[in-house]
Amino acid sequence: MKKNVTSNRRTFLKKVGILGALPFLGGLEVQAFSSGAKSSVLNVMTCNIRVDLEEDAAKGLGWKHRREACVAVIKKQGADLIGFQEVLRGQFLDLKEQLPDYFAFGFDGPEMDAFKEGYHGIAKNPIFFSKKRFELLTAGGYWLSDTPLKAGSLSWGSARARNACWVRLWDRVAQREIRLVNLHLDHVSQEAKEQQIKVVLDESAPYQADFIQIMTGDFNVDMNNKVYQDVLQAGWLDSYVQAKGNEKPEGTTHGFKPNDPAVQKRSKKIDFIFVRGPINGEDATIVKDAYKGVWPSDHYFVRTQLRYTT
Repeated sequence: MKKNVTSNRRTFLKKVGILGALPFLGGLEVQAFSSGAKSSVLNVMTCNIRVDLEEDAAKGLGWKHRREACVAVIKKQGADLIGFQEVLRGQFLDLKEQLPDYFAFGFDGPEMDAFKEGYHGIAKNPIFFSKKRFELLTAGGYWLSDTPLKAGSLSWGSARARNACWVRLWDRVAQREIRLVNLHLDHVSQEAKEQQIKVVLDESAPYQADFIQIMTGDFNVDMNNKVYQDVLQAGWLDSYVQAKGNEKPEGTTHGFKPNDPAVQKRSKKIDFIFVRGPINGEDATIVKDAYKGVWPSDHYFVRTQLRYTT
């Protein structure tokens, strides 16, 4: 039976609401940025940068050791849009400073943690987009729980509080609107993953079929999981599959041991870029770059070249 989209939207908005256009952005100064892309092409990345952990720092793998590599690898890709996961405040400020040609959205807002120091299992998923190419029309965020407006809320046995953010943009080059949703699903509970993605899919469902949406994130599932299948059944397409066909993808996790055969065997592709509407993935890459021998994260980043089809 066909779902009542209007009802789904109404139910969701009762919980979530919409964070409207941000008035202070009206005078945003646009800085020069050249993506090198034609008007019909978008370069999109999803980047799990790994939170800043003291135990990593003790091993020489902390954010202070990886920050330069992370920024260098990202800059090399020349993305128009980037969805980040596992970002703490200090990391967010570093990325903003080191990537000045991008506007950053999705960290600031009501504090979600009772603790002001240290990491307590909550990180955010900001979106960065080219200041020159895009104008921010409106944006928002919500928590992946049955109380999406309650900051840091947990449901369905989720090991950690999870959240999503979104931006609606005007592409000055292509002269059209697009929307990007960025998220990070729970890493333990299958029920939590299924319910969390349902929140995102329900929120995104009411947009018209010809309205372009992009969804980036660390889904903590592979292509055989029900969560992945639920995304496809909701009308989204995997841009990596669009670009690569039935070619089996390599994994995107490596735990800072990318050359360990045991790690390679266990690794699965859990970082995805999905699309809806008249846009297709025409090229895709799992970015395996290090910088000066340093890996930017315990995940490989994923980059997809998308093309508007109408």
